[in-house]
Amino acid sequence: MPMAVLSDVDRQKLDDGPDDRFYDEPRFVTHADETFQTRLTALYETVLDPGDRVFDAMGSWVSHLPETELGRVVGHGLNGAELDANDRYDEWFVQNLNEDRTLPLADESFDAVCCALSVQYLQYPEAVFAEFDRVLDTGGTLVVSFTNRMFPTKAVRAWRAASMTEREELVASYIRAGGMAVIDRVGEGGPGDPFHAVVGRSVP
Repeated sequence: MPMAVLSDVDRQKLDDGPDDRFYDEPRFVTHADETFQTRLTALYETVLDPGDRVFDAMGSWVSHLPETELGRVVGHGLNGAELDANDRYDEWFVQNLNEDRTLPLADESFDAVCCALSVQYLQYPEAVFAEFDRVLDTGGTLVVSFTNRMFPTKAVRAWRAASMTEREELVASYIRAGGMAVIDRVGEGGPGDPFHAVVGRSVP
């Protein structure tokens, strides 16, 4: 069992109603500005190789993946209409990770896992990140990106109470709790949405 990072209080949301109901209606928006999206795609280009198998966790209709010719790309999220509109996905599935934290994916079946603009909603990140590690091949890469935007009623208390730098450390602690190594951190301010990402690697 992964080491606990969050307390029961840390996991609390202002809206503890069913996540499935909250995300029932599709939102065809990007949740970050163009500068953030461009920076994220550029980061993905540095970690993805042609033919890589990619799992896009907690995704939507835009995955921000580069034009690189990838192998199998599997998407996951909470709204089927959004996932179905993503033309980078070869397949996708809907699953509430706050209720069911076991991914229906084989061990060591991906070279990269991406989680963009959604990590703040995980109530049990330790278990979910352990699943990310399980589905990653040895040496595989995890990229978790975020900005200062969120649905505040659905973000966990630990995230709402943290500064951007503290959020980087939170994500780094999730990666370690999942059994992976932290290999890079990116934090950029400037005009528009701040860009932050923490990169992990699955280790033997």
